[in-house]
Formats: sequence, C-alpha cells, structure tokens
Amino acid sequence: MPSAVIKSYHYDAATQIFEVVYHSGKVYHYLNVPEREYRQFKATMVKGIRFNRYIKNKYPFKEVTPGLNQTELFKP
Repeated sequence: MPSAVIKSYHYDAATQIFEVVYHSGKVYHYLNVPEREYRQFKATMVKGIRFNRYIKNKYPFKEVTPGLNQTELFKP
C-alpha cells in the first residue's frame, strides 16, 4: 500500500539500516532498526501510521539525500 509521505523504502539486514525516500525527495537512514520491525512495517497496510508510531523518533537517523551538502546552505 503506498503512503502519502513515503515514496519508497529499503532495508539492509546486515547493517540494520532502514532507508526511507520521501515524496519530497529527501532520503533518511534509520539506524539499528531490527529486522522484525522492518518486516512488521512492510506487512502493514498503513505504512505512515506504523512508521510514525514505531520507527520515526524511536531510532537514530541521518539525512543522506543525494546532492545535499548542508554546509552549502550557509555560504553567501
């Protein structure tokens, strides 16, 4: 089932990184996400609710949007 916010996602079991691509184009890696958590997310029909309730702000994350160099934002 598609999500209004999440465009796509991928999980790497070896590193426990859950990658989320938002419709906005931003890409985030959620770290140390157990495989069981990913499987439950994948199985649910309401991805946004599951994500917000059990993953977002529960696991450390970092933005990895391609082409985004945040130091560039502060240059004149």
